[in-house]
Amino acid sequence: MTKMLKNVRETALEILETIEKNQSYSNLLLNDAIKKNKVPERDIGLLTELIYGVLQRQLSLDFYLTPFLDGRKKIEKWVRQLLRLTLYQMVYLDKIPDRAAIFEAVEIAKKRGHKGISSMVNGILRSIQREGLPSLETIGDPVERISIETSHPLWLVNRWVSQFGLDKTKAMCELNLVAPKQTARVNKTLISREECLEKLKQEGFLVEPSAILLESIHCLKGNLASSRAFKEGYLTIQDESSMLVAYALGITENETILDACAAPGGKSTHIAEKLSGTGTVYSMDLHDHKVKLIQQNATRLQLANIQAKALDSRKIAEQFDRETFDRILLDAPCSGLGVMRRKPDMKYTKKEEDLNRLQSIQLDLLKAVSPLVKKDGILVYSTCTVDQKENEEVVQMFLSQNQEFVGDVGWKERMPEPIQPLIQSYDLQIFPQDFGSDGFYIACLRKKV
Repeated sequence: MTKMLKNVRETALEILETIEKNQSYSNLLLNDAIKKNKVPERDIGLLTELIYGVLQRQLSLDFYLTPFLDGRKKIEKWVRQLLRLTLYQMVYLDKIPDRAAIFEAVEIAKKRGHKGISSMVNGILRSIQREGLPSLETIGDPVERISIETSHPLWLVNRWVSQFGLDKTKAMCELNLVAPKQTARVNKTLISREECLEKLKQEGFLVEPSAILLESIHCLKGNLASSRAFKEGYLTIQDESSMLVAYALGITENETILDACAAPGGKSTHIAEKLSGTGTVYSMDLHDHKVKLIQQNATRLQLANIQAKALDSRKIAEQFDRETFDRILLDAPCSGLGVMRRKPDMKYTKKEEDLNRLQSIQLDLLKAVSPLVKKDGILVYSTCTVDQKENEEVVQMFLSQNQEFVGDVGWKERMPEPIQPLIQSYDLQIFPQDFGSDGFYIACLRKKV
């Protein structure tokens, strides 16, 4: 039997340190660490829980720790991470006894530091065990309380409260702490949803049909990317919010469609499937390695009507004539605030100025692709973020500067029935709490005849 090189908590501490130091992506580091440290299958769940749990709850953990640090400001970063990691187990994991968590922490402190550090770690954790946690009720300001309670930076909670109100912000922040379900889109050009579900059940996956979308399934146990059904092209891993853009486009057969920022190809392949083997999807992305991902997905799904190319879509007029496309999707680069549940480390690396800077790129892309839409054609603008500056403001500025486009209020009729009550105008801000999907924005615009 291969021996694990580091135990689960040591591995978790190492990953948390690297994320903090390098602002690295937690999912990539986690996968690398599992291979490098030969983490047994039985421990992968705990390791994942520890990493994502500490990241998700970091501000709450720091609030609980602060009174016990006796004003110590010069605690080494790894020691602070060790305290967070242990406190997370004590507060949020029922199956791990406090004494076991504290014992492990002290052993790691001895190994990594010196006797003084291990004594300090032991003392702090025993004090918490003895005295209990400080109450969040002591935080008088409701915005600050949401920030600490749900571990979202104060600037972001303030921004959301000003845009969406206190109640909606609180509900969104609370849901961001809950791990998302894996969802997948069935490739209905090859198989029905019922047949796909049956195949997955035979493989041992716990799956169910979605109540929102007819081609969507939910996975309650297992990773569908490792299934035979995935390898054979019967499904694509995709969030349900993201699936809605293909509906918003209102695709009919034999059309020419542009996906302007397409990688890794989830939306392009959905569009291609809705074309039922007819027409052409031109899938553009800035980077060659990302274009290869689109091509690989198209091949796996047996979709021959996708043409993928590396191109900066801000220069797309150099490649195509005006009014070439029946429909254009611009899924623009954005802050990604709608996918925080999947990338909790994002909460501590994003800055408010990042969001403000993105607006000009988004507008440049809209201006570049819009002349390529045919008259009476559809332009869909989408992002995976929850922010008015990147969403509503961008679209309103574009419409005010491009009189030949109007909001397409008729798009509601072509959207899935469960989604229709959420749509009041030509655009839609989906919140994570609406139906448990990613936060997402869609605006549907039509070019005048």
